[in-house]
Amino acid sequence: MPDLAALRTQIDAIDDQMLKLICQRANIALEVGHVKLPGSPLYRPEREAMILRRIQAANPGPLSNDSVARIFREVISNCMALEQPLVIAFLGPEGTFSHAAASKHFGTAPTFEPCPTIDEAFRQVEAKTADYAVVPVVNSTEGFVGRTLDLSISSPLKVCAEIDFRVQQNLMSVEPSLDTVTQVYSHSQSLAQTAGWLARHAPNAARVPVASNAEAARLASITPGSAAIAGELAAARYNVPILFRNIEDSPNNTTRFWVLGRQDVGASGNDKTSLILAAPNRPGSVVDMIEPLKRHGVSMTHFESRPSPDRLWEYYFFLDVQGHTSDATVAAALADVKAQSSYFKIVGSYPAAVL
Repeated sequence: MPDLAALRTQIDAIDDQMLKLICQRANIALEVGHVKLPGSPLYRPEREAMILRRIQAANPGPLSNDSVARIFREVISNCMALEQPLVIAFLGPEGTFSHAAASKHFGTAPTFEPCPTIDEAFRQVEAKTADYAVVPVVNSTEGFVGRTLDLSISSPLKVCAEIDFRVQQNLMSVEPSLDTVTQVYSHSQSLAQTAGWLARHAPNAARVPVASNAEAARLASITPGSAAIAGELAAARYNVPILFRNIEDSPNNTTRFWVLGRQDVGASGNDKTSLILAAPNRPGSVVDMIEPLKRHGVSMTHFESRPSPDRLWEYYFFLDVQGHTSDATVAAALADVKAQSSYFKIVGSYPAAVL
C-alpha cells in the first residue's frame, strides 16, 4: 500500500495538471469571446446545459453528478467573468433561497444584486441595470408564485433558463438547545413547510412570519430566546449555528426558479417552452385551445390558471410544454394553439434544469 506522503505527491501532481488545463480552457474561452459577433450574449444557457449534461453522462464517479456539475459551473462562471462579470438580480436580501439558487446556477463570479420585491427584480433587467434576474415561479408543496406569473404577462423579458433548487430547511439559533427557544422566525412558506416538525419538536414556541428567511436568521442572531428556519447560506451570512438540519416535512421539497433575460435561447436537445394563453368565452374553448398539443404529440408538463389583473372574471392560463419552439412538432402545435386562443404569448423556450 502506498504511504500518505506518496498519495499526497500524486494529488499535487494532478492539481498541477488541473491548473494548467483550467487556464488553457480560460484562454480558449477568451478566444471565443473575440470570435463572437458584436452584441452576442455572453451567457448562453443552451450551451452550458449541453456541456453539463455531457460531463454528467461521462462521469465515472466517485463524485456525484450534482458535485461534478457544481465544479464545472464554477469553472464556466469564472471563465465567463474574464470577458465581463454578469450582474444578477434576485429576490433578496442576501442569504435567501433565491440567492442560493442564483449562486448554484451562475457560480460565484457574477455580481449579485438583492431586490426587495419580485417586481424590482424584473425592473432591474428591463432597465438594463442587471443582465438577468432569478425569481421563484413554483414550489412543489406550496404551488405557484402568483406575482411572478402576473408580471410575466406584461413584461418583455424572456425565460432563458430554469433552476430546480432542493429546499432544505434548517432550524438555527444562538441558543444552545430548543429548551430555551420561545419563538421561531421564518417566511410564512417555510413555516408551512415545517409545520409538522415544529408541532413535534417545538409545540410551545410561537411561530413568527417575517419577510424572508434571511431576515429570520438576522433576527435570530440578535434576539434572545429565538430561532430561525432558513437555509445554510443565511446561517453563514448571519453567523447563527444550525441546531437541526433538513426539517422540512416533505423530503422532496423543491422550488423552481426562472432565469429572466432579454434574449431568445437556442435549443439544447432537452428543452421546455412556457406559454401564456387566454380562451374565448364560449363552451369548450379551453379544451379546443389545448387539443392541438395532444394531436401533435407535445407533452404538457404544467397547467395553471390565474385571474386577469385587469378584467373581472377572466383568466389567463400558464402552460409548460416539452420541447423547443424550433422543433417542427412544437412549432406546428403552437401555431394551432394560437389559432384557438384569444391571447397567446411565448414566455420563453429554454433548457430543462440540469442538476
